[in-house]
Amino acid sequence: MVNFIGTYECKADVKGRVMVPSALKGQMASVLNKGFVIKRSVFQPCLELYPMEEWNLLMEKMNKKNRFKKKNNDFIRRFSAGVKIVELDATGRLLIPKNLIEIANITKEVVLSSAINIIEIWDKDSYEKVIEEDAENFADLAEEVMGGEEDELS
Repeated sequence: MVNFIGTYECKADVKGRVMVPSALKGQMASVLNKGFVIKRSVFQPCLELYPMEEWNLLMEKMNKKNRFKKKNNDFIRRFSAGVKIVELDATGRLLIPKNLIEIANITKEVVLSSAINIIEIWDKDSYEKVIEEDAENFADLAEEVMGGEEDELS
């Protein structure tokens, strides 16, 4: 499992290509040759970039769902809608498919934000708005998510 670190600002060209910053590209070195999966986020107006190994682990987990339950099939269909396999080109650019650019409202300014084992791809304005809106509730969220007695940090 790879753990990405950092938030990076970059630009998308008119074709939807984003030059991945060298600091992030270095973190991707161990997974670059296997490719990536890009998809819309479930909870936010952004895209998610999964290293292929991480995607395959997630698909193994999802494949254990009972397909004879309608809600499971509905979830799998919606979760995988618009999913694409992508790679970095020889110059280190990521081509974001046009339909996904539209879904995430990506214009020219882009933020690549690490989210542990995946990279979130945001329109810069949308990212800043979400970070600003969530800032005042972050302490409560941190306590709720990480402060439980049943979970211990080591």
